[in-house]
Amino acid sequence: MKKTRRQSLKSTTTTNGAADTVDNDDVSERIRNTLAAAIGEGALKPGTKILEEAIAEHFGVSRTVVRGALGVLESDHLLERKRNRGTFVAEPSIEQAKSLFEARRKLERLLLELVVTRATPEQLDTLEKLTDEEEHIHHHGDEKSKTVLSGKFHIVLADLAGNPVLTEMLSKIVARLSLVMSLYEEDRKDDCGADHHRMIVTALKAKDLTKAQDLMDHHLADIEGRVRLTEGQGDRHTFLAVLENFS
Repeated sequence: MKKTRRQSLKSTTTTNGAADTVDNDDVSERIRNTLAAAIGEGALKPGTKILEEAIAEHFGVSRTVVRGALGVLESDHLLERKRNRGTFVAEPSIEQAKSLFEARRKLERLLLELVVTRATPEQLDTLEKLTDEEEHIHHHGDEKSKTVLSGKFHIVLADLAGNPVLTEMLSKIVARLSLVMSLYEEDRKDDCGADHHRMIVTALKAKDLTKAQDLMDHHLADIEGRVRLTEGQGDRHTFLAVLENFS
């Protein structure tokens, strides 16, 4: 049956509208991933203002699409909107930092419990190869590479637990803790925990859950020991960042 002009126009409009929606969703995800990566790697520091217009121009989308992407990052507590001022990279409070560290400790222990029973020898071999890469980066890479790979180890480890919900929870906690480290880290050590990671993998291969959990506790305690959760420490880091940018 031959379509009328109106029917054809309606069909085209509907198809284009659906395509636009898909395109916008794709760009929105790219915006979120770009900003999340920049925050996680420390390129966007806590308190940095997010420039909506610049993002819209760079990705070739409307500010409405940009605001939608920023809204998701706000719900993940990576960004925060300040009334009449705009959107900024979040600055976790001391209490939030303590809660995040506590949640990570509990969650990583649970994940190890699942990994011991579910991970295959081949998967653990792959995890071990990641520690080899970490050690290489430790000796030959820059600080940014160390940070990225160190975080990747924990996410890959979580994947081996076979529970996507728990993996997502850990990913969000690790992302928020990157902001905590940016604000409150005081003792910046020149290592990325590769030795700790290797020992954890060895314990997992031996099916020694208690040892793996003890090693993880020690590893996370080492990370927490690098921060000073006191009033004014966050302001100090923010001020030092300004000095670094302008000196």
